[in-house]
Amino acid sequence: MCGRFAFYSPAEATAALFGVTNAPAVEPRYNIAPTQYIAAIRANEQGEKQLVMLRWGLVPFWAKDPSIGARMINARAETVAEKPSFRGAFKKRRCLVLADGYYEWQRSGEVKIPWFISRSDEQPMAFAGLWESWQDPGSTSPLETVTIITTEADEFLARLHHRMPLILAPEQAQTWLQPDSMLPETSAALRAWPVDRRVNNARNEGAELIEPAGGALSA
Repeated sequence: MCGRFAFYSPAEATAALFGVTNAPAVEPRYNIAPTQYIAAIRANEQGEKQLVMLRWGLVPFWAKDPSIGARMINARAETVAEKPSFRGAFKKRRCLVLADGYYEWQRSGEVKIPWFISRSDEQPMAFAGLWESWQDPGSTSPLETVTIITTEADEFLARLHHRMPLILAPEQAQTWLQPDSMLPETSAALRAWPVDRRVNNARNEGAELIEPAGGALSA
């Protein structure tokens, strides 16, 4: 799964990598948690790519209560096209979630050790995502939310967890935003290292959270 991640690269440069110009600044974050607003790229009605902020945890348009979003931070690649909560967005509302890396927890005895996972080339990454718009009858502004698509972990990451976010290369990202395209295979050479358990608390923030606290995972 993907339940916590970081995005600290300059937003404008990252957005340009995935086809966006004139992107707004985004505050660097090292411990992004569900229900917070995250940077994503989507296409507008004219097909122009834009960087927007969406709340993490998808709320289907038919939901009666937005609290359902806290349970929909991820969508499984194997079922996303058929699940009632996601199939509408899969057909029409795709996006890229911008990140520099994400956290996964590995059990060691009675404790879970957090690991930070990023691209081997240190470039920012894009997760395949879906977005949705939900209208509260008592509000004039819609709530726009997002979920991250996950897939089976590759051989490298399977030692930490059996799931991973669907990571897209820049050329795959352009195809993913087209409504009629199929789900691509994840594409990234990754690295991973253990970090301090301070990241377990979503209130903690700062670059020190991704500093190595032990040996890196070898491919």
